[in-house]
Amino acid sequence: MAERLRFSARAAYRHLRQADPVIGRLIEEHGPYQPRPSIDPYASLVRTILFQQLAGAAASAIQKRLYAMHGEESRTPTPRELLETSDEDYRSVGVSRQKAGYLRDLAQHVVDGELDFDHIDEWPDDEVSDHLTAVKGIGEWSAHMFLMFQLGRPDVLPVGDLGVRIGMRVAYDLDETPTAKAALGIGEPWHPYASVASWYMWRAAETFTPDQSL
Repeated sequence: MAERLRFSARAAYRHLRQADPVIGRLIEEHGPYQPRPSIDPYASLVRTILFQQLAGAAASAIQKRLYAMHGEESRTPTPRELLETSDEDYRSVGVSRQKAGYLRDLAQHVVDGELDFDHIDEWPDDEVSDHLTAVKGIGEWSAHMFLMFQLGRPDVLPVGDLGVRIGMRVAYDLDETPTAKAALGIGEPWHPYASVASWYMWRAAETFTPDQSL
């Protein structure tokens, strides 16, 4: 069953069709907005760190080994468990020293109450981003993905995401992939439903052929 959106999809479609006919066409081509389901917010950030700069299969194997070390493959280690894991134990399951540091920093932020997942959904987008990017290893892109998919925020424009910008190139028949600054201009009419329009850019990007130059 699809996860219930926290805003009106009908209102988003109506606005986007009126504001940008290109998005209107993509809505007709690709059907309803279907973001990936959210999971536990703390677990999602642990996973984000583990999967950075790794192929999915390799990252999944490391995740399973790390989690199994703390009990079972399907349970995310608690912040205390991550803090108490030694460098040697991290290394034994394939977690680099740098990522071990990121995981500990995330865990420390949670333990100290600087990342309060019980109340983070009450914060405005900018405040959420500021809190998340204060954690080592969590940058703007990760914060944008968290806002869009964990918190279901409707108006996030992740111009740092290459897939979104490639989608813009395809959808708007551009000669080259736009810069992040140019992408902000393209996405300006999408507000206050930029998250939805960005999802359709990912769908457009799926038609990008590898022999096309970025």
